[in-house]
Amino acid sequence: MSSEIPKDWKAAAVIPLFKGGDTLDPNCYRPISILPCLSKVFESQVNKQITDHFESHHTFSAMQSGFRAGHGCTSATLKVLNDILTAIDKKHYCAAVFIDLAKAFDSVNHHILIGRLDSLGFSNDCLAWFTNYFSDRVQCVKSEGLLSGPLAVSMGVPQGSILGPTLFSVYINEVALAAGESLIHLYADDTILYTSGPSLDTVLTTLQASFNAIQLSFRGLQLLLNTSKTKCMLFNRSLPAPTRLSNITTLDGSDLEYVDNYKYLGVWLDCKLSFQTHIKHLQSKVKSRIGFLFRNKASFTHAAKHTLVKLTILPILDFGDVIYKIASNTLLNKLDAVYHRAIRFITKAPYTTHHCDLYALVGWPSLHTRRQTHWLHVIYKTLLGKVPPYLSSLVTIASPTCSTRSSRYISLVTPKTNSFFGRLSFQFSAANDWNELQKSLKLETLISLTSFKHQLSEQLTDYCTWT
Repeated sequence: MSSEIPKDWKAAAVIPLFKGGDTLDPNCYRPISILPCLSKVFESQVNKQITDHFESHHTFSAMQSGFRAGHGCTSATLKVLNDILTAIDKKHYCAAVFIDLAKAFDSVNHHILIGRLDSLGFSNDCLAWFTNYFSDRVQCVKSEGLLSGPLAVSMGVPQGSILGPTLFSVYINEVALAAGESLIHLYADDTILYTSGPSLDTVLTTLQASFNAIQLSFRGLQLLLNTSKTKCMLFNRSLPAPTRLSNITTLDGSDLEYVDNYKYLGVWLDCKLSFQTHIKHLQSKVKSRIGFLFRNKASFTHAAKHTLVKLTILPILDFGDVIYKIASNTLLNKLDAVYHRAIRFITKAPYTTHHCDLYALVGWPSLHTRRQTHWLHVIYKTLLGKVPPYLSSLVTIASPTCSTRSSRYISLVTPKTNSFFGRLSFQFSAANDWNELQKSLKLETLISLTSFKHQLSEQLTDYCTWT
């Protein structure tokens, strides 16, 4: 096999996408890198082979969720949230550092990465191929029909490539080993480091020690910390907040800022885990889009309206809904309001129309039922082993205790909790909600996910709460 890659496949066209702010500031543009289609087709085959190799040899840290089959932002956040709620349930303090790296994907050192692949048992031919893959890469900027001259790219994984995300995951994988007594979760260049315990001083001391080790690990990879965007948070739902917190500092001596809200993997977490900030952002985003649709409603047919809401509104409300579903009904009802407005855009129904009638008109369930459906899908995937081990290990199928018919139904062990917060955790709510469903579903053996979804749709009745 030749280790030579056509040079044309290594040339990227970068289109600057304006994000907002000063039009003369390069930092206000997001670079969109476009590579030749043939290179992506070829890379997809290589990526499948090396990904299969990594997964079969358990190369990746169990707490790395980026760009892995069966893993995602939702599974990672569910795991982190479960750990935090479990700590709060024990009346423990829990503190976290949300680590932000500066231009992480563009800072990958090729020599270090090739060394990582070598240590993972890649043959000399494979190493030669990857060495060639990174060499002689160029990019041009394309804007307003003009194309700049080529600029050599000597660092980083190729943006817009198929292999880039997987190779980055390999590059940072061993960072997880530096967490020490703290817990860590990696997702691409997003890292959360967190720890808990009965003593706040001990928690912060442990977190500082782990943070120091993590920084050294990143430095060894030539990845730089973005201090201004790296934040601390103390989760304090069950314990009074201290009047003064010890600072968590970088190795350079800069104090990290404590924040009450942080956007982690697309979901706004707040120190009280109320999800008030997240729901406020969802409300605002959906309202803005619905406003645009209403202003242009004369341009759309009924079918087009239905499709537009389905493609531009529902995904916003669906993303992370199994995470923020633990918010209060008062907050969740605010999302019902914008959901109903979206349905009125489709149906032209007057504002006096009852929400249950709105659902019937458009053929959609309530948001509550929608969230519950998605949540039960996650639970069943957990039973099938289609979620990361860090979630599937949180549920245990109960052993039959007697010979009655009901004992043959699949049930889960419900862990003991001390408070309301423990009952919000994944490990408790998954078991509790599954056992509740089984009162009517009565599954004795596991069936396919498709069959389960079909049976579930027949079991769940709509739930109207908003008035």
